[in-house]
Amino acid sequence: MAINTILLDFTVNPTSISDVEERQQLQSDIESIVVEYIPSLKFKQTIDTDGGFLSLYSGEREVLLSLRGFVRGFVSINIEYYKEDKEKPLLAFEHIRGLELCLRAKLGSCRSKAFPPVKRGAALDVYLTTSDERILEYDIDNVLYDERSEFQKILIVHSKSLGNLLVLDDLQNLSESDLIYTETLMQRGKEDYKDKEIVILGGGDGALLWELLKEKPKFVSMLEIDEKVIKACRKYMRSCCGTCLDEYKGENYEIIVEDCVKILEKMISEGRKFDYVFGDLTDIPISSSPQGEVWDFIRQILNLSMAVLKPTGKYMTHGNGASCPESLKMYEDQLMKLNVPVKFSRDHAFIPSFMEDWIFYQVSLQQN
Repeated sequence: MAINTILLDFTVNPTSISDVEERQQLQSDIESIVVEYIPSLKFKQTIDTDGGFLSLYSGEREVLLSLRGFVRGFVSINIEYYKEDKEKPLLAFEHIRGLELCLRAKLGSCRSKAFPPVKRGAALDVYLTTSDERILEYDIDNVLYDERSEFQKILIVHSKSLGNLLVLDDLQNLSESDLIYTETLMQRGKEDYKDKEIVILGGGDGALLWELLKEKPKFVSMLEIDEKVIKACRKYMRSCCGTCLDEYKGENYEIIVEDCVKILEKMISEGRKFDYVFGDLTDIPISSSPQGEVWDFIRQILNLSMAVLKPTGKYMTHGNGASCPESLKMYEDQLMKLNVPVKFSRDHAFIPSFMEDWIFYQVSLQQN
């Protein structure tokens, strides 16, 4: 069940809006075409809006059509209706396209492009966003897991093209098609993990741990605060995490369910050092300045991680989308202000479930 919204917009001569007679002709022209596609449509009322107008129409299947004219010469048509899951759409896409072409020809408009309906209020939310908040529609057909933990909202859905998809706090986290994410994060083929000591901060989906274990490290400690993520991914993301989440301790790894800040501080007090630390935690925030709780947390994690790195060690992390250069630049500025001097490199990869290019960082200590 969902509310379907069909959005169309056109450009017209501004006098078609401001002149009363031309406006009436404009509305008449639009009505004559729309009723061919929605025969039950009936006019309700028109409201003046600062030189423009808003006209409302209703029809069968709870149809509400709003026709709005803007004084600068823009016309928008929004068609909303209710649709049951197995019910046929009010207008198939080819009909929406036909309606758009007929209106464009009648109005003499070179603008507008027909889009499939936007579906709102459905049991399955198929919309997520890119890092810079552009809307993406996913082919989600089933919800496998939906629960709120003490720390976040955890959702695992099935996508026809991506497989199972982990969504944390309404942000894409990992899908079964995202091996490239893990391989770019760990710089597979560029870094040697054999016999290395490694710490993963976060990583509750188990994908990074699983891939690192294939590289024969000496020992991997994974610090994940949210056990519900581990349990959900153990069941629904097995193609990503394999069997590594089945037991919290293995021959060369241990999963510690705890706040990673507390564990890092304990490691520092014990003088422990590692070859690699992976920051598989929050994304770089999209903000106007590097201020606020999330930025404070990022700086804290960076400084703690540098304190447990061996002199030749590396801190590996993900950043954000390549479409967010301002936030990436702020993050790089923060790297230059850490308690110890560091240098960094970056890599990128197109991540299927993100539907965009993603940036990854490799940070190491500056040698004297």
